[in-house]
Amino acid sequence: MQIATPETWYEVTPMGDGVTHIHEPHILPFYRCNIFHVRGRTHDLLIDSGMGVISLRRQVAKLAERPIRAVASHTHFDHIGNHHEFEERLVHPTEADLLARPTKAGTLADIYAKIEIFTALPAADWHAEDYEVEPAPATRLISEGDVVDLGARHFEVLHLPGHSPGSIGLWEGKTGIFFSGDAIYDGPLIDDCYHSNLDDYIRTMRRVRELPARIVHGGHFPSFGRERLRDLAQAFLEAKGAG
Repeated sequence: MQIATPETWYEVTPMGDGVTHIHEPHILPFYRCNIFHVRGRTHDLLIDSGMGVISLRRQVAKLAERPIRAVASHTHFDHIGNHHEFEERLVHPTEADLLARPTKAGTLADIYAKIEIFTALPAADWHAEDYEVEPAPATRLISEGDVVDLGARHFEVLHLPGHSPGSIGLWEGKTGIFFSGDAIYDGPLIDDCYHSNLDDYIRTMRRVRELPARIVHGGHFPSFGRERLRDLAQAFLEAKGAG
């Protein structure tokens, strides 16, 4: 398999509204986490941090420009791999243990972190069996209704369990921007992880279906608007007999 260089491991795309999209193009789309950077006044925000096979902070220059508040939308391996690189690490209390002590089973790395998810490897000597997420103990626990303050911008924490017990979203009511993590995105949704809960997921979908979002930045696949948000949530509910 082709070997990628650290310099080509991440692609960085401005999205408008002070939001930048970062992703790992050498990982197949289903397994490729969307990483989002949001420019603030006193601090910047990072939502998720990718798989952690190549340093995110060293390769994306804007992440060294000012203090970063790194939020974990949840603690699956593809979302928290580089959280240890940041001094401020925020997560929901129910998944704080996994952020601090990430196991292969707990982060789903044992199931999904295989060589088959790559189109190019991060190094010639990279072996899936050696892959582990580095511990990154939380410096702050965030729950429903808490606010992540960036100085000029404020994001409200929405607890959105179902995919995982500590899944969260971040909502900026002023702009209508919704960072949804893996609670909802425009692709195959996963509700059968070892700690997924379908009843919780149904409640989450009913909630996000009514959210007046202008744009949704999900944990995977392209961003989308309010109408698509309603359609995706409704389709999930109908598929589960809860429409």
